[in-house]
Amino acid sequence: MEHSLSYVLVTPYTIAKSRTGGVLARLLSRLDIELVGAQMFAPDDHFVTEYARLIREFDDGDQGKTRELLAQYVEQNLAPSQGRRHRSLILIFRGEDPCRKLSDICGPIHPERRSIDSLTGENIRDTYADLIMDSEDPEKVSYFEPAVLTPRLQATADAHMKLFSGWLPDEQNIVENMMYPNPAKVQRSLVIIKPDNWKYASSKPGTIIDMFSRTGLRIVGVKVHRMSVAEALEFYGPVKDALKEKLGPVFGRKAKEQLETVFKITLSEETEKALAASVGMEYAVDQFEQIVEFMSGVRPSQCPLEELSQPGSVKCMILIYEGENAIGKIRDVLGPTDPLKAPGGTIRREFGSNIMVNTAHASDSAESALREMGVVKIHDNSCHEIMRSYLSMRA
Repeated sequence: MEHSLSYVLVTPYTIAKSRTGGVLARLLSRLDIELVGAQMFAPDDHFVTEYARLIREFDDGDQGKTRELLAQYVEQNLAPSQGRRHRSLILIFRGEDPCRKLSDICGPIHPERRSIDSLTGENIRDTYADLIMDSEDPEKVSYFEPAVLTPRLQATADAHMKLFSGWLPDEQNIVENMMYPNPAKVQRSLVIIKPDNWKYASSKPGTIIDMFSRTGLRIVGVKVHRMSVAEALEFYGPVKDALKEKLGPVFGRKAKEQLETVFKITLSEETEKALAASVGMEYAVDQFEQIVEFMSGVRPSQCPLEELSQPGSVKCMILIYEGENAIGKIRDVLGPTDPLKAPGGTIRREFGSNIMVNTAHASDSAESALREMGVVKIHDNSCHEIMRSYLSMRA
Protein backbone atom coordinates (compact mmCIF):
# COMPACT_ATOMS: atom_id res chain seq x y z
CA MET A 1 0.00 0.00 0.00
CA GLU A 2 1.27 3.48 -0.85
CA HIS A 3 2.23 5.97 1.82
CA SER A 4 -0.14 8.89 2.28
CA LEU A 5 -0.34 11.97 4.49
CA SER A 6 -2.94 12.98 7.02
CA TYR A 7 -3.03 15.30 9.99
CA VAL A 8 -4.28 15.87 13.51
CA LEU A 9 -5.24 19.38 14.56
CA VAL A 10 -4.93 20.00 18.29
CA THR A 11 -7.59 22.54 19.27
CA PRO A 12 -6.96 25.84 21.09
CA TYR A 13 -8.75 24.56 24.21
CA THR A 14 -6.57 21.43 24.37
CA ILE A 15 -3.44 23.57 24.02
CA ALA A 16 -4.59 26.11 26.59
CA LYS A 17 -5.26 23.30 29.09
CA SER A 18 -1.69 21.95 28.56
CA ARG A 19 -2.95 18.64 27.18
CA THR A 20 -0.71 18.75 24.11
CA GLY A 21 1.84 16.37 25.61
CA GLY A 22 -0.81 13.82 26.54
CA VAL A 23 -2.29 13.91 23.04
CA LEU A 24 1.12 13.54 21.41
CA ALA A 25 2.07 10.67 23.73
CA ARG A 26 -1.02 8.74 22.62
CA LEU A 27 -0.36 9.38 18.94
CA LEU A 28 3.34 8.51 18.99
CA SER A 29 3.17 5.41 21.15
CA ARG A 30 0.31 3.66 19.38
CA LEU A 31 0.94 4.33 15.70
CA ASP A 32 3.19 2.78 13.07
CA ILE A 33 3.12 5.95 10.96
CA GLU A 34 5.70 8.71 11.17
CA LEU A 35 5.32 12.25 12.48
CA VAL A 36 6.93 14.31 9.71
CA GLY A 37 5.80 17.85 10.49
CA ALA A 38 4.42 20.04 13.26
CA GLN A 39 3.52 23.71 13.41
CA MET A 40 1.85 25.97 15.92
CA PHE A 41 -0.39 28.47 14.14
CA ALA A 42 -3.20 30.90 14.89
CA PRO A 43 -6.10 30.76 12.39
CA ASP A 44 -7.61 33.94 10.98
CA ASP A 45 -11.24 34.44 9.92
CA HIS A 46 -10.57 33.53 6.29
CA PHE A 47 -8.94 30.21 7.17
CA VAL A 48 -11.71 29.33 9.64
CA THR A 49 -14.44 30.08 7.09
CA GLU A 50 -12.80 27.88 4.44
CA TYR A 51 -12.05 25.09 6.88
CA ALA A 52 -15.64 25.00 8.12
CA ARG A 53 -16.89 25.03 4.53
CA LEU A 54 -14.77 21.99 3.65
CA ILE A 55 -16.02 20.12 6.72
CA ARG A 56 -19.61 20.74 5.65
CA GLU A 57 -19.07 19.92 1.96
CA PHE A 58 -17.03 16.71 2.18
CA ASP A 59 -18.76 13.50 3.17
CA ASP A 60 -16.16 12.18 5.56
CA GLY A 61 -18.16 9.13 6.54
CA ASP A 62 -20.00 10.96 9.33
CA GLN A 63 -23.66 11.84 9.55
CA GLY A 64 -24.64 15.30 8.34
CA LYS A 65 -25.40 16.48 11.87
CA THR A 66 -21.91 15.45 12.98
CA ARG A 67 -20.29 17.42 10.15
CA GLU A 68 -22.42 20.42 11.08
CA LEU A 69 -21.44 20.04 14.74
CA LEU A 70 -17.75 20.05 13.77
CA ALA A 71 -18.14 22.96 11.35
CA GLN A 72 -19.89 25.06 13.99
CA TYR A 73 -17.21 24.17 16.52
CA VAL A 74 -14.50 25.38 14.11
CA GLU A 75 -16.34 28.65 13.48
CA GLN A 76 -16.89 29.32 17.16
CA ASN A 77 -13.61 28.14 18.66
CA LEU A 78 -10.81 28.37 16.10
CA ALA A 79 -11.75 31.87 14.92
CA PRO A 80 -10.23 34.97 16.55
CA SER A 81 -12.17 36.44 19.44
CA GLN A 82 -11.87 39.83 21.13
CA GLY A 83 -9.27 40.79 18.55
CA ARG A 84 -6.96 37.88 19.34
CA ARG A 85 -6.13 34.76 17.35
CA HIS A 86 -5.85 31.47 19.21
CA ARG A 87 -3.10 28.85 19.07
CA SER A 88 -3.76 25.59 17.26
CA LEU A 89 -1.26 22.87 16.39
CA ILE A 90 -1.10 20.78 13.23
CA LEU A 91 0.69 17.43 13.35
CA ILE A 92 1.40 15.79 9.98
CA PHE A 93 1.78 12.01 9.75
CA ARG A 94 2.98 9.85 6.85
CA GLY A 95 2.47 6.14 6.33
CA GLU A 96 0.05 3.49 5.17
CA ASP A 97 -3.64 4.27 5.68
CA PRO A 98 -2.97 7.24 8.01
CA CYS A 99 -6.56 8.52 8.07
CA ARG A 100 -7.98 5.31 9.50
CA LYS A 101 -5.15 4.90 12.00
CA LEU A 102 -5.36 8.48 13.23
CA SER A 103 -9.15 8.32 13.43
CA ASP A 104 -8.95 5.16 15.53
CA ILE A 105 -6.52 6.74 18.01
CA CYS A 106 -8.39 10.06 18.16
CA GLY A 107 -11.74 8.34 18.61
CA PRO A 108 -15.18 8.95 17.13
CA ILE A 109 -17.45 11.95 17.47
CA HIS A 110 -20.59 10.80 19.28
CA PRO A 111 -23.59 13.01 18.54
CA GLU A 112 -25.79 10.62 20.50
CA ARG A 113 -26.12 10.65 24.27
CA ARG A 114 -23.53 8.51 26.06
CA SER A 115 -23.41 7.62 29.73
CA ILE A 116 -20.24 8.41 31.61
CA ASP A 117 -19.84 4.71 32.39
CA SER A 118 -19.49 3.92 28.69
CA LEU A 119 -16.26 5.94 28.42
CA THR A 120 -13.08 3.87 28.66
CA GLY A 121 -10.25 6.36 28.13
CA GLU A 122 -8.91 4.16 25.34
CA ASN A 123 -8.71 6.95 22.73
CA ILE A 124 -7.87 10.64 22.85
CA ARG A 125 -11.45 11.87 22.80
CA ASP A 126 -12.53 9.52 25.57
CA THR A 127 -9.84 11.14 27.71
CA TYR A 128 -9.84 14.78 26.67
CA ALA A 129 -13.05 15.54 24.73
CA ASP A 130 -16.52 16.46 26.02
CA LEU A 131 -19.97 16.11 24.49
CA ILE A 132 -22.85 17.06 26.76
CA MET A 133 -26.44 16.81 25.56
CA ASP A 134 -29.25 19.04 26.77
CA SER A 135 -31.09 17.43 29.69
CA GLU A 136 -34.46 18.44 28.27
CA ASP A 137 -33.79 18.02 24.56
CA PRO A 138 -31.75 14.87 23.79
CA GLU A 139 -31.16 16.10 20.20
CA LYS A 140 -29.53 19.33 21.33
CA VAL A 141 -25.84 19.62 22.24
CA SER A 142 -25.17 21.81 25.27
CA TYR A 143 -21.38 21.65 25.16
CA PHE A 144 -18.91 20.18 22.68
CA GLU A 145 -15.11 20.05 22.78
CA PRO A 146 -13.54 17.45 20.43
CA ALA A 147 -9.94 17.96 21.72
CA VAL A 148 -8.53 17.11 18.27
CA LEU A 149 -9.71 17.21 14.67
CA THR A 150 -8.68 14.63 12.07
CA PRO A 151 -10.25 13.52 8.76
CA ARG A 152 -11.54 9.98 8.42
CA LEU A 153 -11.17 9.64 4.64
CA GLN A 154 -8.15 10.39 2.42
CA ALA A 155 -10.08 12.59 -0.03
CA THR A 156 -11.13 14.80 2.89
CA ALA A 157 -7.58 14.91 4.23
CA ASP A 158 -6.24 15.95 0.82
CA ALA A 159 -8.79 18.77 0.52
CA HIS A 160 -7.98 20.04 4.01
CA MET A 161 -4.21 19.87 3.42
CA LYS A 162 -4.61 21.86 0.21
CA LEU A 163 -6.13 24.62 2.34
CA PHE A 164 -3.34 24.35 4.94
CA SER A 165 -0.55 24.30 2.35
CA GLY A 166 -1.88 27.45 0.70
CA TRP A 167 -2.44 29.35 3.95
CA LEU A 168 0.55 28.44 6.16
CA PRO A 169 3.39 29.99 4.07
CA ASP A 170 2.28 33.50 5.00
CA GLU A 171 2.04 32.71 8.71
CA GLN A 172 4.75 33.11 11.34
CA ASN A 173 6.16 29.98 12.94
CA ILE A 174 6.08 31.64 16.36
CA VAL A 175 2.62 32.71 17.49
CA GLU A 176 2.49 36.18 19.04
CA ASN A 177 -1.00 36.66 20.45
CA MET A 178 -0.45 37.67 24.08
CA MET A 179 -0.04 40.91 26.01
CA TYR A 180 1.74 40.24 29.29
CA PRO A 181 1.28 42.34 32.47
CA ASN A 182 5.08 42.33 33.05
CA PRO A 183 6.61 42.19 29.55
CA ALA A 184 10.11 42.94 30.86
CA LYS A 185 10.08 39.60 32.69
CA VAL A 186 8.94 37.59 29.69
CA GLN A 187 11.51 35.33 28.03
CA ARG A 188 11.59 32.70 25.32
CA SER A 189 13.42 29.42 25.75
CA LEU A 190 14.33 26.98 23.00
CA VAL A 191 13.89 23.30 23.84
CA ILE A 192 15.02 20.37 21.71
CA ILE A 193 13.58 16.92 22.32
CA LYS A 194 16.65 15.02 21.17
CA PRO A 195 16.94 12.21 18.59
CA ASP A 196 17.16 9.39 21.18
CA ASN A 197 13.44 9.94 21.88
CA TRP A 198 12.44 9.23 18.27
CA LYS A 199 14.14 5.89 17.55
CA TYR A 200 10.95 3.88 17.99
CA ALA A 201 7.27 4.40 18.78
CA SER A 202 7.25 5.87 22.27
CA SER A 203 5.25 8.16 24.52
CA LYS A 204 8.48 9.85 25.69
CA PRO A 205 8.28 13.03 23.56
CA GLY A 206 4.71 13.66 24.68
CA THR A 207 5.51 12.86 28.31
CA ILE A 208 8.46 15.27 28.22
CA ILE A 209 6.17 18.04 26.91
CA ASP A 210 3.66 17.12 29.62
CA MET A 211 6.39 17.49 32.28
CA PHE A 212 7.39 20.89 30.89
CA SER A 213 3.76 21.98 31.21
CA ARG A 214 4.24 22.25 35.00
CA THR A 215 6.11 25.48 34.35
CA GLY A 216 2.90 27.23 33.30
CA LEU A 217 4.71 28.52 30.20
CA ARG A 218 3.06 28.72 26.78
CA ILE A 219 4.29 26.81 23.72
CA VAL A 220 4.40 29.38 20.91
CA GLY A 221 6.44 27.50 18.30
CA VAL A 222 6.89 23.85 17.26
CA LYS A 223 9.01 22.32 14.52
CA VAL A 224 10.01 18.78 13.53
CA HIS A 225 13.60 19.12 12.41
CA ARG A 226 16.51 17.11 11.03
CA MET A 227 19.62 19.02 12.08
CA SER A 228 22.34 19.21 9.43
CA VAL A 229 25.99 18.70 10.33
CA ALA A 230 26.60 22.39 9.64
CA GLU A 231 23.79 23.38 12.02
CA ALA A 232 25.03 21.00 14.72
CA LEU A 233 28.57 22.36 14.40
CA GLU A 234 27.30 25.91 14.80
CA PHE A 235 24.74 25.08 17.49
CA TYR A 236 27.25 23.26 19.71
CA GLY A 237 30.26 25.37 18.69
CA PRO A 238 30.55 27.03 22.13
CA VAL A 239 30.76 23.56 23.70
CA LYS A 240 33.92 22.62 21.80
CA ASP A 241 36.23 25.03 23.64
CA ALA A 242 34.61 24.14 26.95
CA LEU A 243 35.28 20.45 26.30
CA LYS A 244 38.91 21.17 25.46
CA GLU A 245 39.36 23.23 28.61
CA LYS A 246 37.61 20.70 30.82
CA LEU A 247 38.65 17.37 29.33
CA GLY A 248 42.15 18.16 28.05
CA PRO A 249 43.88 18.31 31.46
CA VAL A 250 41.78 15.43 32.85
CA PHE A 251 42.72 12.99 30.10
CA GLY A 252 46.28 14.27 29.91
CA ARG A 253 46.61 13.26 33.57
CA LYS A 254 44.90 9.90 32.95
CA ALA A 255 47.20 9.21 30.01
CA LYS A 256 50.22 9.99 32.21
CA GLU A 257 48.98 7.63 34.94
CA GLN A 258 48.38 4.83 32.44
CA LEU A 259 51.86 5.21 30.91
CA GLU A 260 53.47 5.25 34.34
CA THR A 261 51.59 2.07 35.30
CA VAL A 262 52.38 0.18 32.10
CA PHE A 263 56.05 1.22 31.75
CA LYS A 264 56.86 1.52 35.47
CA ILE A 265 58.30 5.01 35.12
CA THR A 266 57.62 8.45 36.58
CA LEU A 267 56.78 11.15 34.06
CA SER A 268 57.30 14.88 34.52
CA GLU A 269 54.73 17.68 34.66
CA GLU A 270 55.98 18.81 31.24
CA THR A 271 55.08 15.38 29.82
CA GLU A 272 51.64 15.61 31.43
CA LYS A 273 51.09 19.00 29.80
CA ALA A 274 52.21 17.60 26.45
CA LEU A 275 49.79 14.69 26.85
CA ALA A 276 46.99 17.13 27.74
CA ALA A 277 47.76 19.13 24.59
CA SER A 278 47.76 16.00 22.42
CA VAL A 279 45.81 13.06 23.84
CA GLY A 280 43.54 15.29 25.93
CA MET A 281 42.73 17.60 23.04
CA GLU A 282 42.05 14.69 20.67
CA TYR A 283 39.72 13.14 23.22
CA ALA A 284 37.85 16.45 23.63
CA VAL A 285 37.51 16.81 19.85
CA ASP A 286 36.25 13.23 19.61
CA GLN A 287 33.62 13.97 22.27
CA PHE A 288 32.53 17.03 20.30
CA GLU A 289 32.27 14.95 17.13
CA GLN A 290 30.12 12.43 19.01
CA ILE A 291 27.75 15.23 20.04
CA VAL A 292 27.42 16.43 16.45
CA GLU A 293 26.90 12.85 15.25
CA PHE A 294 24.26 12.27 17.93
CA MET A 295 22.29 15.35 16.84
CA SER A 296 22.74 15.04 13.04
CA GLY A 297 23.41 11.35 12.48
CA VAL A 298 26.82 11.96 10.85
CA ARG A 299 30.32 12.64 12.18
CA PRO A 300 31.69 15.93 10.85
CA SER A 301 35.00 14.31 9.87
CA GLN A 302 33.10 11.73 7.78
CA CYS A 303 30.69 14.14 6.11
CA PRO A 304 31.50 15.25 2.54
CA LEU A 305 31.76 19.01 2.21
CA GLU A 306 28.84 19.21 -0.21
CA GLU A 307 26.56 17.42 2.29
CA LEU A 308 27.29 19.55 5.36
CA SER A 309 24.08 21.54 4.97
CA GLN A 310 21.84 18.62 4.03
CA PRO A 311 19.15 17.57 6.56
CA GLY A 312 20.50 14.98 8.97
CA SER A 313 19.43 11.36 9.21
CA VAL A 314 17.94 11.68 12.71
CA LYS A 315 14.92 13.64 13.89
CA CYS A 316 14.27 15.99 16.78
CA MET A 317 11.48 18.31 17.84
CA ILE A 318 12.08 21.98 18.58
CA LEU A 319 9.72 23.89 20.86
CA ILE A 320 9.67 27.54 21.86
CA TYR A 321 8.33 28.28 25.35
CA GLU A 322 7.29 31.77 26.37
CA GLY A 323 6.51 33.41 29.70
CA GLU A 324 7.99 35.00 32.78
CA ASN A 325 11.43 33.60 33.70
CA ALA A 326 11.07 30.97 30.98
CA ILE A 327 14.80 30.11 30.94
CA GLY A 328 14.98 29.27 34.65
CA LYS A 329 11.65 27.47 34.81
CA ILE A 330 12.44 25.20 31.87
CA ARG A 331 15.91 24.32 33.17
CA ASP A 332 14.54 23.55 36.64
CA VAL A 333 12.15 20.97 35.20
CA LEU A 334 14.77 19.62 32.79
CA GLY A 335 17.47 19.09 35.42
CA PRO A 336 21.29 19.32 35.18
CA THR A 337 23.30 18.00 32.22
CA ASP A 338 24.32 14.78 33.98
CA PRO A 339 21.17 12.69 34.53
CA LEU A 340 22.86 10.90 37.46
CA LYS A 341 23.11 14.23 39.28
CA ALA A 342 19.59 15.36 38.41
CA PRO A 343 16.99 15.51 41.20
CA GLY A 344 14.10 13.07 41.17
CA GLY A 345 11.12 14.20 39.15
CA THR A 346 13.18 16.07 36.55
CA ILE A 347 13.09 15.11 32.89
CA ARG A 348 16.74 14.11 32.66
CA ARG A 349 16.51 11.98 35.81
CA GLU A 350 13.48 10.20 34.36
CA PHE A 351 14.71 9.70 30.79
CA GLY A 352 18.39 10.60 30.46
CA SER A 353 21.16 8.01 30.10
CA ASN A 354 24.39 10.03 30.27
CA ILE A 355 25.76 13.53 29.73
CA MET A 356 25.28 13.35 25.96
CA VAL A 357 22.17 11.16 25.72
CA ASN A 358 20.29 13.32 28.21
CA THR A 359 16.93 13.45 26.38
CA ALA A 360 16.52 17.22 25.86
CA HIS A 361 18.32 20.53 25.44
CA ALA A 362 17.21 23.87 26.83
CA SER A 363 18.74 27.32 26.33
CA ASP A 364 20.87 28.50 29.24
CA SER A 365 20.14 32.21 28.71
CA ALA A 366 17.90 34.52 26.74
CA GLU A 367 20.88 35.39 24.53
CA SER A 368 21.59 31.72 23.86
CA ALA A 369 17.94 31.17 22.99
CA LEU A 370 18.09 33.88 20.33
CA ARG A 371 21.32 32.48 18.89
CA GLU A 372 19.99 28.93 18.85
CA MET A 373 16.70 29.95 17.21
CA GLY A 374 18.74 31.51 14.42
CA VAL A 375 20.87 28.40 13.94
CA VAL A 376 17.87 26.06 13.57
CA LYS A 377 15.95 28.65 11.51
CA ILE A 378 12.96 28.53 13.83
CA HIS A 379 10.98 30.93 11.63
CA ASP A 380 11.13 28.44 8.73
CA ASN A 381 8.80 25.45 8.78
CA SER A 382 8.50 22.78 6.13
CA CYS A 383 4.89 21.73 6.88
CA HIS A 384 3.41 23.49 3.88
CA GLU A 385 6.19 22.15 1.62
CA ILE A 386 5.58 18.58 2.83
CA MET A 387 1.88 18.88 2.05
CA ARG A 388 2.40 20.61 -1.30
CA SER A 389 4.91 18.02 -2.45
CA TYR A 390 2.59 15.19 -1.46
CA LEU A 391 -0.46 16.78 -3.15
CA SER A 392 1.47 17.47 -6.36
CA MET A 393 2.39 13.77 -6.62
CA ARG A 394 -1.27 12.79 -6.21
CA ALA A 395 -2.52 15.29 -8.78
